[in-house]
Amino acid sequence: SSTSHALIGGLIGAVAMASGFDTVKMAGLEKVLIALFLSPVLGLFLGFLVLKILYFLARGATPKVNSVFRRAQLATSMALALSHGTNDAQKTMGIIAMAMVTTGYVSDFRVPWWVIAMSAGAIALGTATGGWRLIKTLGGKFYKIRPIHAFGSQLTSASIILGAALLGGPVSTTQVVSSAIMGAGSADRVSKVRWTVARDIAVAWVLTIPIAALMAAVLYLVIDLFL
Repeated sequence: SSTSHALIGGLIGAVAMASGFDTVKMAGLEKVLIALFLSPVLGLFLGFLVLKILYFLARGATPKVNSVFRRAQLATSMALALSHGTNDAQKTMGIIAMAMVTTGYVSDFRVPWWVIAMSAGAIALGTATGGWRLIKTLGGKFYKIRPIHAFGSQLTSASIILGAALLGGPVSTTQVVSSAIMGAGSADRVSKVRWTVARDIAVAWVLTIPIAALMAAVLYLVIDLFL
């Protein structure tokens, strides 16, 4: 599933239940949904294109080229980690800042330094220590990933996520990375990708927003009964 989808769905459900669906700004919601659902399509296409370009550049190379791509992954991994922070941490900080404004803790929409530090620390700790089942899925269940696939998909993912951050469009890191990996595998041959795994992930993406919205709405009602 996608934490970005869950966060957006939860926010919509809670706000709609608290103040009515009319309070949801549709223009902003449309921008968010377009970014969320367009980014994996872009990841799939660019992942395919980048791998084709890499294969062209590496044509005639010896198997030692794998070690070159493996070392180059240090740079693309750092770029992907940076892009992850510029996108995912901002969502958390935005929710916290919004809560602080609505409760009167601050008078204007700004993010205090301690919120930035806590959000950055939490996302770094979670990335370093958790999500091993997800890593295993992305790293091996789609197909047998070689260094050239990993390098290409990381380069693609980092570029898309950083670009989205510069444009102010929230995207799902999980979605972008997954689609870029699928695109990279398709560059070899379409049948190489285990599309049943991709289908299961896509279904989870689609269901996350409405389920999170429903859970947030119900949770709001329960809390409201005791407050």
